[in-house]
Amino acid sequence: MQEVEVRSWFGIPALVLNLVVIVASLVWLVLGARDNSASMIFASLVVLLLAVLMLIGYYMVEPNQAAVLTLFGKYVGTVREQGLRFNNPFYAKRKVSLRVRNFESGRLKVNELEGSPIEIAAVIVWKVVDSAEATFNVDDYESFVHIQSEAALRSMATQYPYDQHEDDQISLRSHANEISEQLKHQLDERLTTAGVDVIEARISHLAYAAEIAQAMLQRQQANAVVAARRRIVDGAVGMVDMALKDLKALGIVDLDEERQAQMVSNLLVVLCSDRAVTPVVNTGSIHQ
Repeated sequence: MQEVEVRSWFGIPALVLNLVVIVASLVWLVLGARDNSASMIFASLVVLLLAVLMLIGYYMVEPNQAAVLTLFGKYVGTVREQGLRFNNPFYAKRKVSLRVRNFESGRLKVNELEGSPIEIAAVIVWKVVDSAEATFNVDDYESFVHIQSEAALRSMATQYPYDQHEDDQISLRSHANEISEQLKHQLDERLTTAGVDVIEARISHLAYAAEIAQAMLQRQQANAVVAARRRIVDGAVGMVDMALKDLKALGIVDLDEERQAQMVSNLLVVLCSDRAVTPVVNTGSIHQ
C-alpha cells in the first residue's frame, strides 16, 4: 500500500458557511414553532442536524504532518495541506508526523567477527516518507523502527572485527564512515516496508565488554609497541645502510666485513635503544 494524496476543502470558509446554516436553521425553527408549522419545524431540524454533522468533518493539519483518511476501514487518501481542512464527516482521520526524528539505541552486548564481546550503540536519524505504509503496513511504526534498528545494529556488528589487523580490512573502530554506510543500508532494507527513510546512522558508543576490556587494552598496547619498534628498526637499518654506502663512496675509510659487522651492530644498538647509550671512544688504531 502506497500513499495517495486526496483533495480537501479550505476549513475556514466552509466553517463560516456551516455556522451561517446553523444560525439560519435555528431562526427557521423558531419561526416554524411560532407559526405552528410542522413541515417548517421538520425541515429546520433536518437542516440543523446536517449542519451539526458537518462539524465533524473539520480537522487541523500542522506543518510536517499528514492526515490519513479512511472510510469504514478503507483507505481513502492522505492530506498534507496545512491549516484547518474539511472533508467528508464520515472519514476517520489519523495524524502522522513527517518531522525528522532521532533516537539513540541502548548499549547492546554482541560478539564481533572474531568472537570478542563488545558493547555498541548507535544514533539513528529518520522520518516517515509514506504515511499510508507507516499506518497500515505495521502496527506501531515507532516501535518497529526501534526494534529493527537494534536488530540491524546487532547484525552489522557481527560482520566486522573491532580492530583492524590487516591493511585492507574494515573494522568497527577504524572505519567509521564505512560502518555508518553499512548500518544505514541495512536499516533502509528493514524499514522501507514501514514507509520510513533513514537519513543518518552512526555509532555513538563502541567498547570491549567489561570482562575482557583490560586484556584487550594490554593487547592494543602490545600491538602499538611492536609497531613502533618495527618502525624504529626499519629506520635504523636504512640509516646504517646509508652510512656504509657514504663511507665507501667518499673513500673515508675502507672496512672489511668484520669491521662492517661491528659498525652495523654498534649503530643498531645506538639507534634502536630505548634509552641513551654510553659511548666508548677508541684511542688506538682501527684494529686495536
